[in-house]
Amino acid sequence: MTHNASGGPAGQQFRGTPGETLTSALERTGFYPRLVGDVVEDALGGRVPLSHLTHLETHFERSEVRRHVTVLVLTDDMLVVTHVDEAPLDDAGHRMSAQVSTESVPVSQIATVVLSYVYAQPAEYAPGDPVREVTLAIAWSGGQRVDIVPAGCGDPQCEADHGYTGTIAQEDLVLRISAEADGPRAVDDAREFARLLRAVNTGTPPAPVARPRLASPFSPRGLRGHGGR
Repeated sequence: MTHNASGGPAGQQFRGTPGETLTSALERTGFYPRLVGDVVEDALGGRVPLSHLTHLETHFERSEVRRHVTVLVLTDDMLVVTHVDEAPLDDAGHRMSAQVSTESVPVSQIATVVLSYVYAQPAEYAPGDPVREVTLAIAWSGGQRVDIVPAGCGDPQCEADHGYTGTIAQEDLVLRISAEADGPRAVDDAREFARLLRAVNTGTPPAPVARPRLASPFSPRGLRGHGGR
């Protein structure tokens, strides 16, 4: 996972500390980088990226390994969300398919940007201590998730039916980034992306940071290969 952040006219490359391009980030995931890069570039429709965040997840279904990548690209007026899943075309898993979805969300339509933190040993916290994990939740459509559990009371001997209780969370996209699984840099990248998204969403410019400018948000040498293995 990584991000780019900078400003400049159309055609400029936007690099974030330590200077990784979106092309390099996609290549580092190893998940069909050329395909994902082409899809993201097409979804941008010529818009200039201000920042990006990529997140690769791997999970297991019985004896199969499934992967999917989410790419967020922020422009001055749009959040472009691209999600790519892979699925086998045959029982042996020798031939694969890629299922791609993109959504372009006007920044003005984003209702909330929630960044949740997890710290280890909070009693020993000191300024500058690393964050163990973060969860980035972004809501824009008004969709809500409802979590319902059986209700109870304070009496451990009570056997009465107290019905159900629950919580309602407004979210369209949730990414969980762990320093242990994804690396400390990935956690920092997610925090920076959230900061820039909030700044664009509220119309408040973030603190200026010197960034190098080059040719394109995608590396001039292009993305090599579609294979993800």
